[in-house]
Amino acid sequence: MKRSSHPASVAPALPRLTKAQAPLTHGVEVVNELGEREQVQIPAERPLTIYVDKRELVTLMTLGAQPELLVLGYLRNQRLVESAFDIESIAVDWEVNAAAVRTRHGIARIEERTASKVVTTGCGQGSVFGGLMDEVDRIELPAAQLTQAQLYGIVNAIRLKESTYKSAGSVHGCALFRGEELLTFVEDVGRHNAIDTIAGWMSMQPGNMTGGDKVFYTTGRLTSEMVIKSAQMGVPIVVSRSGMTQMGHAVAQQLGLCAIGRATNRRFVCYSGADRLLLQPELAMARPVAPAPIG
Repeated sequence: MKRSSHPASVAPALPRLTKAQAPLTHGVEVVNELGEREQVQIPAERPLTIYVDKRELVTLMTLGAQPELLVLGYLRNQRLVESAFDIESIAVDWEVNAAAVRTRHGIARIEERTASKVVTTGCGQGSVFGGLMDEVDRIELPAAQLTQAQLYGIVNAIRLKESTYKSAGSVHGCALFRGEELLTFVEDVGRHNAIDTIAGWMSMQPGNMTGGDKVFYTTGRLTSEMVIKSAQMGVPIVVSRSGMTQMGHAVAQQLGLCAIGRATNRRFVCYSGADRLLLQPELAMARPVAPAPIG
């Protein structure tokens, strides 16, 4: 039998990422209420300019914890790439505060698609390229539910999490859960950076990382852009320590997304998608169990 001369099909490759690191906090001297001088830590905010195929795109202000995933998630959530497979590599160099992105086939009509920009209510950069609502009509969220017990487990896991916020303050945190299981936790100077980083993390695990059984948590308020980004990731349930805006609420209702806010201790309010929340009101009356001592 004559052997075929055609090469076997090659599976698409995920992008090559550097692992650039930078200090997350910076020590400064302050004067306290007693007139005493002391050293405290503050978040080390820094600019990161993104270049796509040698074309300057945008500068993000970021903590810089996982900059390559931030860039990947940003490009996905701005709808400039469809998946991680569209990108060949992302190289971050903190000496010049730049991220160089090399795509496999370029980005079609990039000038046109990035010409219109909507400024959002986000901290830091807080902007999204034109067509903000175009994505909404095409999103169909999977069926998913969360129990009240699982919600309390999520809130407690965040409470116990060691974080930059606890040591330095002034940052937002976002997390991805499967039930009560914490999958990844990201902090940044803006909540949009944090959710973009989580989107990048999910993009790097395409074979086993769908959003249908996930819950997205944020310390920041649920604006329309935060709701849309969660929906783009396929995550149908979002939980916030803060509240929700009118436009965020309208988009969540349109999508059938479960939006839970003011989630602290055993208190919360469900703004939309209450059919996805399996209520156990008797748990709200129970006294929380203190965590067992370590060691």
